Amino acid sequence: MTTTTTYEIVIKGRASTRFLRPLIDDFVIDNSVEGVTRVTGEVRDASHLHGIVAHLTSVGAELVSIGPITPTQHTATEMPDLRPSTTNEASTQS
Repeated sequence: MTTTTTYEIVIKGRASTRFLRPLIDDFVIDNSVEGVTRVTGEVRDASHLHGIVAHLTSVGAELVSIGPITPTQHTATEMPDLRPSTTNEASTQS
């Protein structure tokens, strides 16, 4: 028996259908929040997740976040502010 986990992957910017084509059939694509694209769907195992991330990085997508979510977190009204920061946080850390 295979157990799947629902994951949310947030990509900086509005990802085009061309970049996301391999994910369209199995994932929900949400562009409702300005500045990011949310990709949500079932991931079978670690190798499946690594393949998704490998595809996204190969097409130049900038990942903002990735992680498992509960099914109740799928609605955009419950989504936190995921817009990319306008400050460079890396330069302020010592």
